[in-house]
Amino acid sequence: MNKKELSRNIRFILFGGEIVTHDNLFQKELIDLEVKVHSEEELFQLISKRLEEKNWVNSGYFQGLVDRERKYPTGLATQFLNIAIPHCDTQYIERPFIYVVRTTQDLTVRHMGLNEEMKTDTFLFLGIKEPSKQVVFLSLLMDMFQDSEFVLNLRSLRDEQAVYHLFIDKIVKSQKVLEEV
Repeated sequence: MNKKELSRNIRFILFGGEIVTHDNLFQKELIDLEVKVHSEEELFQLISKRLEEKNWVNSGYFQGLVDRERKYPTGLATQFLNIAIPHCDTQYIERPFIYVVRTTQDLTVRHMGLNEEMKTDTFLFLGIKEPSKQVVFLSLLMDMFQDSEFVLNLRSLRDEQAVYHLFIDKIVKSQKVLEEV
């Protein structure tokens, strides 16, 4: 994929016939910065319940997350931040989303490539309806979490609206840079 195609995919992504842009994929209501849980499974239960109540996912979402995480762990250790990006099969997603979660304590998760335990308090739950578009978002997210200024801002912000704007601004900025290339 060349940079022009990547730019177009960042701005407008087709999910199951619905055009989704960065500003409707990220929702202020899907940012929680003080989630009190003690385990990854407890977090998955809580987020699944919240998403199902808001009709973002269907009733199989929780088990889909657990099953996929067992087979394909989603923990990533980047230079500036450990993060997990839980997601599951598209059949459980009703509307595409990214749910940003910070827990009040580190949780144990499994590293994506190494399948070893690691700790994180930062989670991005992806609700992807079109699997082929997942690579675009994972690439964009990896770029974000390699940016020390972005990570420093993310770690210091305590307000959901400020975190929302941080993500939107970073995506728009990334897209403009790609368009210039």
